[in-house]
Amino acid sequence: MSEKRPLLLATRDDLHVVLVRPQIHWNTGNAGRSCLAAGAQLHLVRPLGFSLEDRRVRRAGLDYWARVAPRVWPDWESLEAELPKLGEPYFFSAEAPRDLWSVSFPKPTVLVFGSEGTGLPKPLREQHADRLVRLPMCDPELRSLNLSTAVGVTIYEVLRQRQASR
Repeated sequence: MSEKRPLLLATRDDLHVVLVRPQIHWNTGNAGRSCLAAGAQLHLVRPLGFSLEDRRVRRAGLDYWARVAPRVWPDWESLEAELPKLGEPYFFSAEAPRDLWSVSFPKPTVLVFGSEGTGLPKPLREQHADRLVRLPMCDPELRSLNLSTAVGVTIYEVLRQRQASR
């Protein structure tokens, strides 16, 4: 019987997922579980719309939440000061001019997502307009995908690209 060996396509040093002001506990828990599965580091930027001690966050991350070990930042400015050390940032927005499939994600990469209700703040989108990316969607009236779905799709596109370049 062969033993399970993890694929090492990402590490907490070369793939980062940032949730700016997330509002829904289970989205954060699910995003954290996806990060753990992929080997990525989860970053949460306050204010959060829930307590990290909430059992629903832990439940969404199942019993893995302690291993997710998210880095929590007091505000965007604190994380932004460290961004150059983390990697190339990409900011996800439905209004972005280019889609996910047109980006070649380098190592290290930082994937930045906004809150469920409002997305990334407008000043952040304007400041990083050249780094905005969207997920392609067929229905033009659909505003966006669920946050944890968008995180999962994006993480696995990065991993797919890394696997293809091996």
